Amino acid sequence: MLRGLGGVGKTQLAADYARAAWAAGSLDVLVWVSASSRSAVVSGYARAGVELCQGDPDHPEQAARTFLAWLEDKTATTPCRWMVVLDDVADPEDLRGLWPPAGRHGRTLVTTRRRDAALAGTDRRIIEVGAFTPDEALSYLTATLAAHGRHEPADHLAALGTDLGNLPLALAQAAAYIVDSGQSAAAYRDLIADRTRTLADAAPDRLPDDQPFTVTAAWFLSIDRANQLRPVGLAHPMLRLTAFLDTNGIPEAVLTSRSVLDHLTAARTATRPDETPDSTVTAEEAVGALRALHRLSLVDHDPSTPHQAVRVHQMVQRATRDALTPAELEEHAHTAADALAAAWPAVERATSLMSALRANAAALMEHAEEALCRPEIHRVLVLAGRSLGGSGQFSAASAHFQRLTQTATQCLGADHPETLAARHYLARWRGEAGDPSGAAAELKRLLADRTRTLGASHPETLATQHNLARWQGEAGDAAGAAAAFAHLVQQVTLVLGEDHPATLTTRHNQARWRGEAGDAAGAADALTRVLADRIRLMGEDHPDTLTARHDLARWQGEAGDLEGAAAATAALLADRERALGPDHPDTLATRHNLAQWQGEAGDAAGAAAAFADLLADRIRILGSDHPSVLDVRHNLARWRGEAGDAVGTVAALTHVLADRIRLMGEDHRHTLDVRSGLAHWRGVAGDAARAVAELEALLPHRKSVLGPDHPDTLATRHKLAEWRAEAGDATRAVAELAALLPDRERVLGPNHPDTLATRHSHAHCLGLAGDEQAAAAAFAALVPARVRVLGSGHFGTINTRIAAAHWRGEAGDIAGAAAAFAALLQELTELFGRDHPATRGARHELGHWLTKAREGR
Repeated sequence: MLRGLGGVGKTQLAADYARAAWAAGSLDVLVWVSASSRSAVVSGYARAGVELCQGDPDHPEQAARTFLAWLEDKTATTPCRWMVVLDDVADPEDLRGLWPPAGRHGRTLVTTRRRDAALAGTDRRIIEVGAFTPDEALSYLTATLAAHGRHEPADHLAALGTDLGNLPLALAQAAAYIVDSGQSAAAYRDLIADRTRTLADAAPDRLPDDQPFTVTAAWFLSIDRANQLRPVGLAHPMLRLTAFLDTNGIPEAVLTSRSVLDHLTAARTATRPDETPDSTVTAEEAVGALRALHRLSLVDHDPSTPHQAVRVHQMVQRATRDALTPAELEEHAHTAADALAAAWPAVERATSLMSALRANAAALMEHAEEALCRPEIHRVLVLAGRSLGGSGQFSAASAHFQRLTQTATQCLGADHPETLAARHYLARWRGEAGDPSGAAAELKRLLADRTRTLGASHPETLATQHNLARWQGEAGDAAGAAAAFAHLVQQVTLVLGEDHPATLTTRHNQARWRGEAGDAAGAADALTRVLADRIRLMGEDHPDTLTARHDLARWQGEAGDLEGAAAATAALLADRERALGPDHPDTLATRHNLAQWQGEAGDAAGAAAAFADLLADRIRILGSDHPSVLDVRHNLARWRGEAGDAVGTVAALTHVLADRIRLMGEDHRHTLDVRSGLAHWRGVAGDAARAVAELEALLPHRKSVLGPDHPDTLATRHKLAEWRAEAGDATRAVAELAALLPDRERVLGPNHPDTLATRHSHAHCLGLAGDEQAAAAAFAALVPARVRVLGSGHFGTINTRIAAAHWRGEAGDIAGAAAAFAALLQELTELFGRDHPATRGARHELGHWLTKAREGR
């Protein structure tokens, strides 16, 4: 039995098989019967009965039975080798009592679109016939056109095959059209891509190979029959909905959603007005409609793969859409969009469900984008774009909203609020894709348009100001972002009130950028007040309250309280697991930060172990290519290096870099960050010269992508100078750091931690270059600034005090160095314990200088 969709060539295969058997001399009798109805089967049998066994031509039923009896094996006669072909069986019921007998000398070959269990049997072999493979489609088109003296580029023919879903019937009619019209394959592709034309417009005037139907008409009979199966009247409206979704798999939950059930109910009521009021379609009946379509091979329905349960050939979809009026098209598109939106989870995971939903939204957008932008942009289009970005596909999200913006502009006008909203999303994902300056520029233009059309105090105008400030900071101007948020807090408070959630969020972000601008302690103080208001207004377990605790812990750590940050993050983790669950993205982010603070507090091995555990869960939940997974891999490599395995870190970061390039491109800022880290760890692993070479190659990319004054560009200059000194050229490093210092003071301010870090490295390189006195003096001047800005217990301050004591000794004051290290050792033991790396380092330095003092050197 050859079974499959109409148009896959079942009849042609059967005919080829029958001809081959006859030509080989293996048959004595060959009977071909059209099986489109019971009467057709009876007529075919009756004709064979009249010709072969003297059946009564005036009584077809009797003649048919005579023929079937004649086919039975008979021991007393010479065996007759026969084959009966039942072509295009339309209904299993049509063959009740009419199946040819099973025997040693006879064969029955059936072609059908039906998948009913009634057609199966222990002595029947079913062969599923599908469309051509891409190579088969290309070979067919090439040979068919060549037979008419036509030669087309192989890539054009391959693309045409893809456009037609490699369906043999469609390929044959396409080739006939191309030959008859004299057009090229590319022109034919343009014709079928034109949404103002139908498939009927692309059919040849005369069908090839004695084909009885055009592509458009090939499935109409099947659709009618499916619609007559239980639940009656639902198969056709269900097929219309599937015509707008992904040909490669539609989640069953989408097609059993409330909006679909309401749509099917309305369709049944319209066609069967005598139905009682309780005729609401159920989810079970919706699945029944899918099964009816499946039985006629119009769809493939596989409940074992619920996220891709329904597959529909693209040509069936196209023919179905072609039959809709413009009003029906818009109605069905909106119903499909509502169904997708209803199936979209509030918290996304990188599961097959999310991939399927995004693919279905993309198909829907392809088929009915303009319809879904009237009277406003359907929310599923926004959900799909945000999901692309949330899954790490930043460039795809940017492209999605670029297209949506263009469509909204055409359908709604440039100043429509929905068009402006699309531009807002476009700016966000442009920034996430690695162009923060472009995002800020777009938001600046959008702000002017929203102010003009909505007013300066409209919440969406304020939201644009909010995001403009954010991307201003991401583009490198942290101080400007902090100032912009400070101004915005006043506006939002005036418009919305001091207790409005948007006001609290604005205060929250003001605190963040205050920290990014160098005032970590101030950020922590501001977030402490925000947290108190979050708890008062929203409660302890509100996600925004937990986010405030998350960020407060971060800035406590940045301000120097590493143990406090770790303890606060650990407490937050327990609450997030309880309130949100262990697999929620915010819970995973908290685990990430806890591992980070564990390492910063001195437990590098523990941090590496925590990141290794987190990596397994991130991959399980988000997939291996999600940006958050790459972040974890980056940090895992770093802390393995801090724990002593610099060579392993270089190998791990090499793989991370390859994946960043593959997923984000050469010039994304995260890719550049990995290149920077890789260069650093090459130096730590002993190859300072290569670290210098890689940082020299990185610096022009930083400048071109982010600009010469971006903090990341300045940081690359800083690292380059440090590794140049380690590679033996301390004198040049001193000059480079001396040139960097005024740039950092100008961009970041004289008290920014990064500016102070440059002063620290400059002093250190002075010492390496042989000027111990200048190094000691520079460090002595830096210590008060570190204490004033960071506090006495901050690691930056402690490192500067250690360096000041060291170079004091190198400059000749051995007793002073020993005394300074003795005081430091006592403080560090009290702060961090005896086994902390900083404590051990101070103990080692103290021993060194005490030994020198005893030796009189």
